[in-house]
Amino acid sequence: MENLKNIQISVAQLKAVLLFIATFSACGPSKSDLISIDYSPLKRADWKVSTPSEQGLDSMLLAELYYNAAGLETLYSLLVIKNGFLIAEDYFNDGSVDQKDRLQSVTKSFTSALVGIAIQEGCLSSIDQKLVDFFPEIKEKITDPRKYEITIRELLEMQAGYPREEDDQAYWDGLLSGYYTTLIEDFPLVSEPGTKFHYSNLSSNWLGIIVDRSCGMNLKAYAEKKLFGPLDIESGDWGTDAEGHNNGSGDLHLSARDAAKFGQLFLNDGLLEGKQLIPEDWVDVSLQTYSVNEAFVNRIGDFRDIGYGFQWWSANTKDYHVNFAWGHGGQLIVLVDELDMVIVTTSYPFWLEHNSQSWKQEKAIITMVSKFVSSIPNPNKS
Repeated sequence: MENLKNIQISVAQLKAVLLFIATFSACGPSKSDLISIDYSPLKRADWKVSTPSEQGLDSMLLAELYYNAAGLETLYSLLVIKNGFLIAEDYFNDGSVDQKDRLQSVTKSFTSALVGIAIQEGCLSSIDQKLVDFFPEIKEKITDPRKYEITIRELLEMQAGYPREEDDQAYWDGLLSGYYTTLIEDFPLVSEPGTKFHYSNLSSNWLGIIVDRSCGMNLKAYAEKKLFGPLDIESGDWGTDAEGHNNGSGDLHLSARDAAKFGQLFLNDGLLEGKQLIPEDWVDVSLQTYSVNEAFVNRIGDFRDIGYGFQWWSANTKDYHVNFAWGHGGQLIVLVDELDMVIVTTSYPFWLEHNSQSWKQEKAIITMVSKFVSSIPNPNKS
């Protein structure tokens, strides 16, 4: 009996290996394999649905994307929107259409949008306001004079000079403490403000607190009023720090369909049915690239020249420029403006798991999406 059990395990492992080889081999899936793939969107009131062919996209490219997606161990959802229509959708590994996933650092792009709205609404006067002016309780304790000059702009660009928390256990412990105001003084600057990119979760958390203090409500309440309500987004949890501020750097929970609404809003320059929810100029400056190849990784799959804007990432493929919100584990909202396309993935978030295994799974999801974008012919390029 024990031998039979061992044989069954071996057969299961063999099937997994064969699936992996079939998915990622040079030959790829057969035409009959692809024809059998069903990625038809569910018909619900929250999205207009269509087909790839009706929106000018080769259906077999979508079929290959979803064939590959089925082989990923931690992927929960994959959605493709073209010309404002949901044209492809499927769920994996116990994911579901109503599941609200932890978006991890995709949250940062929402925080950035709320900063832009706060400026438009007059809660904030400009992105050149100083960080310390919003934290009077710490202002007189600052010993590094450079910190007095750090602006909202530099926080948005990840160029405030604060360190990447994963580079030192003491920094990581400080982030996990949930007490962020004192860290303005306690954490050292590792570069001159405004000169170099460092991926700093604290910078995004401070942005969230700035919006909270300036607009008189926490990020979630402000988002419900200015974004989620108008977009008909039903938000889930949004984690808070020890003082009750929603974390600007992460912990927002949304369904994949609702995350896609946010992506489509940015693709539409902040406009929803004639109403400007996010200022058009804010969308434009957010999706610019202010740092290139300064991050902890310069290329993933077919995404190269990876850069950073206002809490949004950017990259190039062979034929396209993309912007994307990116969260640990493989949470993505990818904008391909030239194709009028949004691609959304949600996945197991690897909460507080930062290791080779989590990166392997995250990288596999990003690589899959990047190769799909690269596979789409660009009629404007020979």
